[in-house]
Amino acid sequence: MDIFSLLKDFQRIRAKIEDVKESLKEKTVEGYSGGGMVKAVVTGAQEVVSIQVDDTVWESMDKSTIEDLIAAAVNDALRRARDLVEEEMKRVAKELGLPPVPGLF
Repeated sequence: MDIFSLLKDFQRIRAKIEDVKESLKEKTVEGYSGGGMVKAVVTGAQEVVSIQVDDTVWESMDKSTIEDLIAAAVNDALRRARDLVEEEMKRVAKELGLPPVPGLF
């Protein structure tokens, strides 16, 4: 595909990217820490949806440890969300006949 073909297809490519961005808002991934005692749910748009903390955490750990577990679960979920975005980018690029483009979204 040459540059002129790409320019001609720009609107189609842009619309497809916008569709994928919207669909990522609806997809969620989960991140965990503390052996599953803390779970964070994040969308493909990297927005935190929820955080769940097992009751035993509140009873057995200090504030600082709980905060660390929450941060670790959120970071795990965000990493998984970035992986989801990358997978979607590769899929869309392939559908459009483009090479994978880092930072497409």
